[in-house]
Amino acid sequence: MHSFFKHGSNNALALEPVDAQVPDLRDAELAAMYYGERNGGDFYDFLRVSPTRVVFGLLDVAGRSEQNRIIVAAAQKTFREKSLELLSAETVNEADAMTEICLRLNQTILEVEQGVRSCPAFIGCYNENLGILCYTNAGHTPALVRDDTGIVELPATGLPLGLFSHATCDAPMTAIAPSGALLLVSRGVIEGKHKGEEFGLGRAKKTLQQHADSAKGLCRAVIEDVRQFMRTPPTHNDVTALALARNSA
Repeated sequence: MHSFFKHGSNNALALEPVDAQVPDLRDAELAAMYYGERNGGDFYDFLRVSPTRVVFGLLDVAGRSEQNRIIVAAAQKTFREKSLELLSAETVNEADAMTEICLRLNQTILEVEQGVRSCPAFIGCYNENLGILCYTNAGHTPALVRDDTGIVELPATGLPLGLFSHATCDAPMTAIAPSGALLLVSRGVIEGKHKGEEFGLGRAKKTLQQHADSAKGLCRAVIEDVRQFMRTPPTHNDVTALALARNSA
Protein backbone atom coordinates (compact mmCIF):
# COMPACT_ATOMS: atom_id res chain seq x y z
CA MET A 1 0.00 0.00 0.00
CA HIS A 2 1.42 3.40 -1.00
CA SER A 3 1.40 6.15 1.62
CA PHE A 4 0.11 9.66 0.88
CA PHE A 5 0.98 13.00 2.43
CA LYS A 6 -0.07 16.64 2.12
CA HIS A 7 2.01 19.17 0.21
CA GLY A 8 1.73 22.91 -0.22
CA SER A 9 -1.11 25.30 0.32
CA ASN A 10 -3.27 23.57 -2.24
CA ASN A 11 -3.26 20.35 -0.18
CA ALA A 12 -2.36 18.33 -3.27
CA LEU A 13 -1.79 14.67 -2.55
CA ALA A 14 1.44 13.04 -3.70
CA LEU A 15 2.66 9.48 -3.76
CA GLU A 16 5.81 8.36 -2.02
CA PRO A 17 8.45 7.31 -4.58
CA VAL A 18 8.24 3.61 -5.41
CA ASP A 19 11.37 1.45 -5.53
CA ALA A 20 12.31 0.50 -9.07
CA GLN A 21 11.95 -3.16 -10.07
CA VAL A 22 14.21 -3.95 -13.01
CA PRO A 23 12.32 -5.89 -15.72
CA ASP A 24 13.78 -9.03 -17.25
CA LEU A 25 14.69 -8.63 -20.92
CA ARG A 26 15.09 -11.12 -23.73
CA ASP A 27 18.73 -11.31 -24.84
CA ALA A 28 19.67 -8.22 -22.81
CA GLU A 29 20.06 -6.90 -19.27
CA LEU A 30 19.17 -3.63 -17.53
CA ALA A 31 20.74 -2.49 -14.27
CA ALA A 32 21.26 0.59 -12.14
CA MET A 33 23.42 1.25 -9.11
CA TYR A 34 24.42 4.13 -6.86
CA TYR A 35 27.17 4.60 -4.31
CA GLY A 36 26.13 4.76 -0.67
CA GLU A 37 22.92 6.55 0.16
CA ARG A 38 21.17 8.97 -2.18
CA ASN A 39 21.44 12.44 -0.68
CA GLY A 40 20.98 14.49 -3.83
CA GLY A 41 18.35 14.39 -6.54
CA ASP A 42 19.31 11.31 -8.58
CA PHE A 43 16.40 8.95 -9.19
CA TYR A 44 15.99 6.08 -11.65
CA ASP A 45 12.99 4.00 -12.64
CA PHE A 46 12.11 1.10 -14.97
CA LEU A 47 8.81 -0.11 -16.38
CA ARG A 48 7.72 -2.74 -18.86
CA VAL A 49 4.95 -1.15 -20.94
CA SER A 50 4.34 -3.91 -23.52
CA PRO A 51 5.61 -7.40 -24.45
CA THR A 52 8.31 -5.76 -26.58
CA ARG A 53 9.04 -2.41 -24.88
CA VAL A 54 10.70 -1.37 -21.63
CA VAL A 55 11.10 2.26 -20.56
CA PHE A 56 13.66 3.61 -18.13
CA GLY A 57 14.72 6.99 -16.85
CA LEU A 58 17.42 8.72 -14.83
CA LEU A 59 16.48 12.09 -13.32
CA ASP A 60 18.66 14.55 -11.44
CA VAL A 61 16.36 16.91 -9.54
CA ALA A 62 18.19 19.98 -8.19
CA GLY A 63 18.50 20.08 -4.41
CA ARG A 64 18.87 17.55 -1.62
CA SER A 65 16.73 14.42 -1.36
CA GLU A 66 14.70 15.73 1.57
CA GLN A 67 13.84 18.84 -0.47
CA ASN A 68 12.74 17.13 -3.66
CA ARG A 69 11.06 13.93 -2.49
CA ILE A 70 7.60 15.17 -3.44
CA ILE A 71 8.80 16.25 -6.89
CA VAL A 72 10.44 12.86 -7.47
CA ALA A 73 7.27 11.01 -6.44
CA ALA A 74 5.08 13.13 -8.72
CA ALA A 75 7.51 12.77 -11.64
CA GLN A 76 7.63 8.99 -11.19
CA LYS A 77 3.85 8.81 -11.16
CA THR A 78 3.63 10.81 -14.39
CA PHE A 79 6.44 8.78 -15.97
CA ARG A 80 4.70 5.48 -15.27
CA GLU A 81 1.17 6.56 -16.15
CA LYS A 82 2.09 8.29 -19.42
CA SER A 83 4.49 5.55 -20.50
CA LEU A 84 1.76 2.93 -20.11
CA GLU A 85 -0.80 5.16 -21.80
CA LEU A 86 1.37 6.10 -24.79
CA LEU A 87 3.65 3.10 -25.38
CA SER A 88 1.62 -0.01 -24.55
CA ALA A 89 -0.07 -0.43 -27.97
CA GLU A 90 1.45 -2.89 -30.42
CA THR A 91 1.83 -0.16 -33.05
CA VAL A 92 2.86 3.25 -31.84
CA ASN A 93 5.04 6.16 -32.92
CA GLU A 94 7.69 5.85 -30.23
CA ALA A 95 9.33 9.21 -31.01
CA ASP A 96 6.05 11.11 -30.63
CA ALA A 97 5.24 9.21 -27.44
CA MET A 98 8.63 9.92 -25.89
CA THR A 99 8.38 13.62 -26.73
CA GLU A 100 4.96 13.73 -25.08
CA ILE A 101 6.20 11.91 -21.96
CA CYS A 102 9.02 14.42 -21.63
CA LEU A 103 6.58 17.31 -21.99
CA ARG A 104 4.27 15.88 -19.31
CA LEU A 105 7.19 15.31 -16.94
CA ASN A 106 8.22 18.92 -17.42
CA GLN A 107 4.70 20.13 -16.63
CA THR A 108 4.51 17.94 -13.53
CA ILE A 109 7.76 19.27 -12.09
CA LEU A 110 6.72 22.90 -12.67
CA GLU A 111 3.27 22.33 -11.16
CA VAL A 112 4.48 20.54 -8.03
CA GLU A 113 7.36 22.96 -7.46
CA GLN A 114 5.05 25.92 -8.17
CA GLY A 115 8.07 27.51 -9.80
CA VAL A 116 11.38 26.57 -11.39
CA ARG A 117 13.36 23.46 -10.36
CA SER A 118 16.03 22.26 -12.78
CA CYS A 119 15.85 18.54 -13.55
CA PRO A 120 18.16 17.09 -16.20
CA ALA A 121 16.66 13.79 -17.34
CA PHE A 122 17.38 10.92 -19.71
CA ILE A 123 14.36 8.81 -20.71
CA GLY A 124 14.70 5.72 -22.92
CA CYS A 125 12.34 3.26 -24.57
CA TYR A 126 14.04 0.03 -25.59
CA ASN A 127 12.36 -2.10 -28.26
CA GLU A 128 13.47 -5.70 -27.70
CA ASN A 129 12.33 -6.96 -31.10
CA LEU A 130 14.40 -4.39 -32.97
CA GLY A 131 17.24 -3.69 -30.56
CA ILE A 132 16.43 0.00 -30.97
CA LEU A 133 16.48 2.68 -28.28
CA CYS A 134 14.29 5.76 -28.65
CA TYR A 135 15.33 8.43 -26.16
CA THR A 136 15.08 12.00 -24.96
CA ASN A 137 17.98 13.71 -23.23
CA ALA A 138 16.75 16.78 -21.37
CA GLY A 139 20.04 18.45 -20.52
CA HIS A 140 21.48 15.31 -18.94
CA THR A 141 25.01 13.97 -19.09
CA PRO A 142 25.39 12.30 -22.52
CA ALA A 143 24.65 8.60 -22.59
CA LEU A 144 27.37 6.41 -24.11
CA VAL A 145 26.68 3.60 -26.60
CA ARG A 146 29.30 1.00 -27.43
CA ASP A 147 29.38 -1.25 -30.48
CA ASP A 148 32.08 -2.99 -32.53
CA THR A 149 33.18 0.30 -34.10
CA GLY A 150 33.65 2.26 -30.88
CA ILE A 151 31.66 4.53 -28.57
CA VAL A 152 29.25 7.31 -29.50
CA GLU A 153 27.67 9.96 -27.28
CA LEU A 154 23.93 10.61 -27.08
CA PRO A 155 23.97 14.35 -26.23
CA ALA A 156 21.16 16.57 -25.03
CA THR A 157 18.12 16.81 -27.29
CA GLY A 158 16.49 19.57 -25.23
CA LEU A 159 16.75 21.71 -22.11
CA PRO A 160 16.54 20.33 -18.56
CA LEU A 161 13.02 19.76 -17.30
CA GLY A 162 11.46 22.14 -14.80
CA LEU A 163 12.66 25.39 -16.38
CA PHE A 164 10.24 26.42 -19.14
CA SER A 165 6.61 25.41 -19.44
CA HIS A 166 6.59 24.74 -23.19
CA ALA A 167 10.09 23.33 -23.64
CA THR A 168 10.19 20.19 -25.78
CA CYS A 169 12.76 17.45 -26.41
CA ASP A 170 13.47 15.68 -29.67
CA ALA A 171 13.37 11.87 -29.52
CA PRO A 172 15.95 10.29 -31.85
CA MET A 173 16.67 6.57 -32.15
CA THR A 174 19.85 4.56 -31.94
CA ALA A 175 20.65 0.87 -32.27
CA ILE A 176 22.05 -1.22 -29.42
CA ALA A 177 23.94 -3.87 -31.35
CA PRO A 178 24.40 -7.48 -30.17
CA SER A 179 27.23 -7.47 -27.59
CA GLY A 180 26.80 -3.69 -27.41
CA ALA A 181 25.88 -1.61 -24.39
CA LEU A 182 24.55 1.73 -23.21
CA LEU A 183 26.01 3.46 -20.15
CA LEU A 184 24.37 6.43 -18.47
CA VAL A 185 26.05 8.13 -15.52
CA SER A 186 25.00 10.97 -13.26
CA ARG A 187 26.73 14.32 -12.92
CA GLY A 188 28.24 13.05 -9.68
CA VAL A 189 30.28 10.51 -11.65
CA ILE A 190 31.60 13.06 -14.14
CA GLU A 191 32.40 15.64 -11.43
CA GLY A 192 34.29 13.30 -9.11
CA LYS A 193 37.63 15.06 -8.50
CA HIS A 194 41.18 14.25 -7.48
CA LYS A 195 43.66 17.11 -7.04
CA GLY A 196 41.37 19.42 -8.99
CA GLU A 197 40.96 17.07 -11.97
CA GLU A 198 37.52 15.64 -12.80
CA PHE A 199 36.84 11.99 -13.56
CA GLY A 200 35.11 13.21 -16.72
CA LEU A 201 33.21 11.56 -19.54
CA GLY A 202 36.43 10.29 -21.10
CA ARG A 203 37.14 7.96 -18.17
CA ALA A 204 33.54 6.74 -18.24
CA LYS A 205 34.09 5.85 -21.91
CA LYS A 206 37.23 3.94 -20.97
CA THR A 207 35.30 1.95 -18.37
CA LEU A 208 32.60 1.15 -20.93
CA GLN A 209 35.21 0.01 -23.45
CA GLN A 210 36.98 -2.26 -20.98
CA HIS A 211 33.97 -3.94 -19.34
CA ALA A 212 31.82 -5.96 -21.70
CA ASP A 213 30.35 -8.54 -19.35
CA SER A 214 26.94 -7.43 -18.04
CA ALA A 215 24.88 -4.34 -17.28
CA LYS A 216 25.25 -4.91 -13.54
CA GLY A 217 28.98 -5.45 -13.88
CA LEU A 218 29.31 -2.29 -15.94
CA CYS A 219 27.50 -0.18 -13.33
CA ARG A 220 29.67 -1.62 -10.58
CA ALA A 221 32.83 -1.03 -12.60
CA VAL A 222 32.23 2.66 -13.31
CA ILE A 223 31.34 3.42 -9.69
CA GLU A 224 34.44 1.57 -8.50
CA ASP A 225 36.57 3.45 -11.04
CA VAL A 226 35.28 6.77 -9.68
CA ARG A 227 36.07 5.70 -6.12
CA GLN A 228 39.60 4.65 -7.05
CA PHE A 229 40.17 7.83 -9.06
CA MET A 230 39.08 10.07 -6.17
CA ARG A 231 41.08 8.08 -3.58
CA THR A 232 38.15 8.64 -1.21
CA PRO A 233 34.49 7.62 -0.93
CA PRO A 234 32.56 9.68 -3.53
CA THR A 235 30.10 11.44 -1.25
CA HIS A 236 30.35 14.86 -2.96
CA ASN A 237 27.11 14.17 -4.85
CA ASP A 238 24.91 11.25 -5.85
CA VAL A 239 27.06 8.84 -7.88
CA THR A 240 24.73 6.79 -10.07
CA ALA A 241 25.11 4.52 -13.09
CA LEU A 242 22.51 2.90 -15.34
CA ALA A 243 23.34 0.39 -18.06
CA LEU A 244 21.69 -1.66 -20.80
CA ALA A 245 23.76 -4.51 -22.24
CA ARG A 246 22.78 -6.82 -25.10
CA ASN A 247 23.92 -10.40 -25.34
CA SER A 248 25.87 -11.58 -28.34
CA ALA A 249 23.88 -12.57 -31.43
